[in-house]
Formats: sequence, C-alpha cells, structure tokens
Amino acid sequence: MLCRIGQIRRCAASLSQTLNLVAASRQKHTLPDLTYDYGALEPSINAEIMQLHHSKHHATYVNNLNVTEEKYQEALAKGDVTAQVALQPALKFNGGGHINHSIFWTNLSPNGGGEPQGELMEAIKRDFGSFQKMKERMSAATVAVQGSGWGWLGLDKESGSLRIAACANQDPLHGTTGLIPLLGIDVWEHAYYLQYKNVRPDYVKAIWNVINWENVSERLQNAKK
Repeated sequence: MLCRIGQIRRCAASLSQTLNLVAASRQKHTLPDLTYDYGALEPSINAEIMQLHHSKHHATYVNNLNVTEEKYQEALAKGDVTAQVALQPALKFNGGGHINHSIFWTNLSPNGGGEPQGELMEAIKRDFGSFQKMKERMSAATVAVQGSGWGWLGLDKESGSLRIAACANQDPLHGTTGLIPLLGIDVWEHAYYLQYKNVRPDYVKAIWNVINWENVSERLQNAKK
C-alpha cells in the first residue's frame, strides 16, 4: 500500500513537472504582420486608423492575452480553481480580440471589393437569394450592434449553410455561436471613428470596397474540410 502511494506521488510530481515544462515552452502569441501598408486601404479606411488599430489596439490584446495565459498556467499548476474562473473573462476578451483581428486583417485587401466568385457566390445565392441581399442583411446586422462588437458571415458546419451573426465586444464567433468565421466587420469605434466620426453606416458601406473575397472563399473551403 505504501509502495502504491509512493508511486502515485512520484507520478503526480512528474506530471506537475511536465505541465510546468509545457507552460515554460509555450510560444507566446504575436502580432501578425499585415500583407499591405497602413495606407493601402484608402480611401475606405485611412492610414491613421489602420496604424492605430493594428499596432496599438490589436497589440494590446496580444500582450494582455499572453499575460493572462501565464497567470492561468500558474493557477492550473497550483490547482487554484477560483483564480482560473476569475481569469476566464480576460481570456475571452483578449483571446477573442486576437482571434477576431487576425481574421479581420486578412479579410481586407487593397485589391478587394467587387463580388465573390465560384462556390462562395453560389452558397450566398442559395442562402440569401442574391449577393446584394446578403450585403444588405449583413450591413444591417453590423450597423445595429449596440455599443462595440462585430458583424459576421459564418458557416454552420452542421447544416452547411451560411449565416449572419453579430457578437458583442470581442466575443469570438466560433466560441460563442459555433459558426465558423468567414468574414468579420469590426464596429468598435477605434475601427472607424477618426474617419467616419459617429456615422457607422458610412463606414460599413465603405468597407465592402476592400473585402478580400479570395480570402473569404479560402476560409469557406477550409471550413468544409
């Protein structure tokens, strides 16, 4: 019996060491580089907004996510469930901010705009009637977000259909609705206020001119695998 207790203790100690090594070796999240210059999306989104949005706001989410994850690993190692629960809102907010913005930058392109092609266009026509109707519905849902949040076009993998959704704050689409994100429009004021002031509809109308439909199509293909 004592031998078995000793084995259990040694196993627990070994597991704890392994968890600590995993935590120590975990790669930190980093701010993704943009594939275009800050001024490349003008006149739809000006360079000052892009520079602040990417290098300041997104960077803050990344930094805070790394700090929060370190604290969470410490709480896990100590078995401190109370601390783990207390850190959940910060993980959701900063993790969601990092996830959402990492999608957002790739959804935009200086060569964007126009209409999607191929399977994505067919799916849009099937689920919304036409591309124009999808734009109108997504624009309306995005403009209607109360306070800060996001408008999304996502894939319901179970039914195979495209759906429009809105998420508050930095809530990630997949984690909160189960939909796989294809296209996101950020309607936090830092995404548009310096250029569009409080006229959110004008910003949402303009952003369609720089949507990277190739990226959205690629996301649809990957989501269906």
